[in-house]
Amino acid sequence: MDFDLNTEQKMLQKSAREFFSKELDSEMVREMEKDATGHSPQIWKKMARIGWMGLLIPEAFGGEEMGVTDMAIVLKEMGYAAFTSPYFFTAVVGVSLLLTGGSERQKKKLLPVVAKGKKILTLAWNETGVETACSGLSATAEIRGDHYLLNGTKTFVPFGHVADQIVVAVRTGPAGESGEDGISLFIVDRDQPGVNVEVVETMADDKSCELNFENLKIPTENMLGEKNQGWPILKSVFQVSAALKCAEMVGGARKVLQMTVNYAKKREQFSRPIGSFQAIQHHCADMITHLETSDLILLETCWRLDRGGDCAKQVSMCKAWVNENCRRLYLLGHQVMGGFGFMEEVDHQLYYRRGKAAEAMFGNADYHREAVARHMEG
Repeated sequence: MDFDLNTEQKMLQKSAREFFSKELDSEMVREMEKDATGHSPQIWKKMARIGWMGLLIPEAFGGEEMGVTDMAIVLKEMGYAAFTSPYFFTAVVGVSLLLTGGSERQKKKLLPVVAKGKKILTLAWNETGVETACSGLSATAEIRGDHYLLNGTKTFVPFGHVADQIVVAVRTGPAGESGEDGISLFIVDRDQPGVNVEVVETMADDKSCELNFENLKIPTENMLGEKNQGWPILKSVFQVSAALKCAEMVGGARKVLQMTVNYAKKREQFSRPIGSFQAIQHHCADMITHLETSDLILLETCWRLDRGGDCAKQVSMCKAWVNENCRRLYLLGHQVMGGFGFMEEVDHQLYYRRGKAAEAMFGNADYHREAVARHMEG
């Protein structure tokens, strides 16, 4: 494979880098964390005008019809800027769910407005705190004539308080031995009676929410995919999402490396820059190794996803590797910067918090190492 970006991808990278450099700084990032919505509607509209909301959406539905690699390019720049918004769960997770499991009617109804930036989507899956666990799924939907009644609680729903539509995973049949059977997906309007949303405080300050559903009436036509066949859809979407979450992490790691090296050049101890000491130099050398290897496995994973087929083993290798190596990079940065890096006024802690949250999303390193081992057994 060719690791070089083509002309169009280089232009996309350049425009994304310039956009976030112009529109965003660390002060604004902190303001968005404190804001009730957790993001900037103004930047959201600008991104929609550029066409980024529809990067993965086919042209037939008003999108740009680009690939996973193209989306990774934009997400790396978002990670570098520590940009927070419902973008990932709208333009990646939500769009992928619709493309994978949505009916033609559902696609025609939602994808064009998502591409224009007029709808925010999210996924309500988690209940146990384990991102990939099926066995703990207990929210239910029971058929009542021409509709279902949904009851249950979902935790860690990203931007659930501002999402227009939420794809909710529930039990509609027996779980089976693995817990993967009997799962169905429904598209739910957030402002319906029976939906209660509460923002939960987290280390990443990423506007995760708890959603409680009490006898929520959902039309049967709002089912995404076939009854009891929700897990295959989720499994496919989680592959793409896990890889692209790695793109955000790699972008953030690049920024942490730059901040650490700049600090090592300027900070003096014993009348010389600390970057002149061998121990600090070795830390920085290890950091760039962690970054470059993570970027390379990410590029190969996106390349494979763009070519189709089952990429489960490759995605798991990527997520396990990026999780571990980005964490090591962040921690080495803290070693170089010392207690200064943990101060709220310093950006290093901001990236560390975001990185820790990203590690858990779509499976932590242990989960994906076990998945790789299972593939090797076959």
